[in-house]
Amino acid sequence: MNRIRWNVWLAAALLIALGAGCGARTESAAPAPKGEAAVATPAADAGHADGSHAEGIVPGSYADWCAEHGVPETACTRCDASLIAAFKATGDWCEDHGVPKSQCTTCDPTLKIVRPPAPEGVQ
Repeated sequence: MNRIRWNVWLAAALLIALGAGCGARTESAAPAPKGEAAVATPAADAGHADGSHAEGIVPGSYADWCAEHGVPETACTRCDASLIAAFKATGDWCEDHGVPKSQCTTCDPTLKIVRPPAPEGVQ
């Protein structure tokens, strides 16, 4: 579990250093409780290749969520393939399943990626 956390922090630092393609600020993921994954998230304005990512989404927030794949939208490599290189560069990549190791519930069925709680007044 510590290796996953280390990879998450390393990926976040790498994305900051690389500017995540648009130079927007990045907030790192908070350490997750045991058995839950904190997923590295690139810059807030990274968006999907097709431009469908809403601008102004704060990484790690409730709004930063890909409902289709169950991971933070700003870290969803299935929606935004341009994120793959950063995950591979930090060693956080599952070649067998084509997703970051920190998101691979096939290899680790106990892994739970949890959406942050909604702010008060949001349902």
